[in-house]
Amino acid sequence: MLRFKTLDGLDVSGKRVLVRADLNVPMQDGRVSDATRIARFAPTAVELAGKGAKVVVISHFGRPKGRDASQSLAPLAPELARACAANVVFAADCVGEAAAKAVAGLSPGGIALLENLRFHAGEEKNDAAFAKALAALGDLYVNDAFSCAHRAHASTEGIARLLPSYAGRLMQAELDALGKALENPKRPVAAVVGGAKVSTKLELIGNLLNRVDVLAIGGGMANTFLYAKGVDIGRSLCEREMAETARRILADAETAGKQIVLPVDAVVAGALTDAAGAETVAIGRVPSDKMILDIGPLSVAETLRIFDAAKTLVWNGPVGAFEHAPFDKGTVELARGVAARSQAGKLLSVAGGGDTVAALAHAGVEDKFSYVSTAGGAFLEWLEGKELPGVAALAG
Repeated sequence: MLRFKTLDGLDVSGKRVLVRADLNVPMQDGRVSDATRIARFAPTAVELAGKGAKVVVISHFGRPKGRDASQSLAPLAPELARACAANVVFAADCVGEAAAKAVAGLSPGGIALLENLRFHAGEEKNDAAFAKALAALGDLYVNDAFSCAHRAHASTEGIARLLPSYAGRLMQAELDALGKALENPKRPVAAVVGGAKVSTKLELIGNLLNRVDVLAIGGGMANTFLYAKGVDIGRSLCEREMAETARRILADAETAGKQIVLPVDAVVAGALTDAAGAETVAIGRVPSDKMILDIGPLSVAETLRIFDAAKTLVWNGPVGAFEHAPFDKGTVELARGVAARSQAGKLLSVAGGGDTVAALAHAGVEDKFSYVSTAGGAFLEWLEGKELPGVAALAG
């Protein structure tokens, strides 16, 4: 586990603290439609301001090609102010005269939000001159954007080489949770990996098999493994060209003494829209004209029985087409079972990834896992065992 400095004991009184946040939030009709990321970032800004820092918040938004008023951070300033219960000054640029003026006008405890970093090409290019221009606005740097840490950009990697650098509270929480889940876990360790395609999660499966004791595979991915074992899966989504890869993964797991859990029953139908035609069948008895759209109740019960022995669990991806009832039941019941074990103190559970967060919210348990990451790509790359430039820079 990488060692990194946190805000604990840090004297920030009167100092300009550049804080990299991820405020890339959903917008609708010019208004923030989901302020979750702002709310999760706010405690870091509030803590720094409370200690007398001049807090300078920087973030990207969207994928603009140069300056684009439709992708300005200006509409986020009122939301950030509400989340922090403080006044927030907005600067019309993140470098140059406008930014310098806004920062210079801050009193200790004040907060400024600078304009979209990606209005400048130097951000994504990790341009040294742009990183230097950003660094000139601060005395210290705090990265609180784990969700952007897999990108070597000027605001996540370059600037950390120029100023004393620290992890914000959200970054710290992410790294602590992932460290407990995979770097130094209590064993046995289990994992749930779902989603549509094996091909997109080969690195993830490979890294997890080196780290976990039990791997439960669901979603369309499970169909590919079942097909590779010679099971008739009807018209189910399947990467038939990945069958040999799936067989190799199964063989490697057996050799290593790792358990791979596949569905023993499934909910099938002729189409996602065919809720009335849904039925539960044993694996091996899937009708030739139907497709697997969810794991069945026996699969849920068997998986949870196996998880009863686990101390740690990592979850990435739904195990069925949870967006369409009744094909959400497997994901919902499995998630609720994991949540109940977590709430009882029997299991440390860490989940992440866009579809995963949505699935847990659908099940009503996103606040009942030990930790749920909203980091998306960064969370996935961490699970794949990749070095994240923004994290590595904090340890430098």
